[in-house]
Amino acid sequence: MNLTRTAQLATDVHPAAEYDGFIGWVLSLMETLGEVGVGIAVLVETFVPPIPSEAVLPGAGFLAYEGRMNVWLAWTLATLGAIIGAWAWYGIGYAFGRNRTRAIVGAVPLMEHEDFDRAEAFFARWGGTAVFVGRCVPLVRSFISIPAGIERMNLGKFTWYTFAGSGLWNAIWIGAGYIAGPAIEPVLEQWSGVLSKLVLVAIAVLVLWFVAARLLRLRRVRAANRAAQDAIEDAVETVVETVTDREIGADTPVRRTSDDQPN
Repeated sequence: MNLTRTAQLATDVHPAAEYDGFIGWVLSLMETLGEVGVGIAVLVETFVPPIPSEAVLPGAGFLAYEGRMNVWLAWTLATLGAIIGAWAWYGIGYAFGRNRTRAIVGAVPLMEHEDFDRAEAFFARWGGTAVFVGRCVPLVRSFISIPAGIERMNLGKFTWYTFAGSGLWNAIWIGAGYIAGPAIEPVLEQWSGVLSKLVLVAIAVLVLWFVAARLLRLRRVRAANRAAQDAIEDAVETVVETVTDREIGADTPVRRTSDDQPN
């Protein structure tokens, strides 16, 4: 009886618990949060672009391969999270219009007006197709919903394009984690500790690069704006001085010399 119970407990150990380091922790966390956590992660990515869904979805697929997550439910909730996030940005664009929405995007930390401008140009060129394709492009997918809302795109059509694009993208990444499961599992069992360190270093480098690039670009933009403002102020000051000098010259009476006096 005791031997049977021990064997049962051994088979009940979470596969994620067998892995070391950061990878094991992430898989354990995802398993604890379940399919709902996958949907929440995709929703959060809509507002925090540096956290890519591509880092979460393959893990969901791998857990589904190990039998610790339902692959269809994970896909459904991931797609639902993407749709809800898209609705939020669509509503902001619809309610506030172009200029105020652009100001809101620029006020969000680590986001720039150029992010809004790129999404707007992409939508202006491709229309509804941009919503479908944009769901598969990092950063763009976070903002492509804004011009759709500003232009009052039909909500049903917008939702369909978002569902199709997000559903396809989520299926690719979740499916990749599921299909690669047989190859990934033995590697993680032996090298999860080393791979965790490499993953942490890669994440740190990418985050630092993203933040540094954004801050440097923001500094350049502010410097350019400051230089343009100074140039405008100098030009205005020059014009004012010129006009003032002319007015003073016009108001000054001309003194006649003796040669100018009539005989």
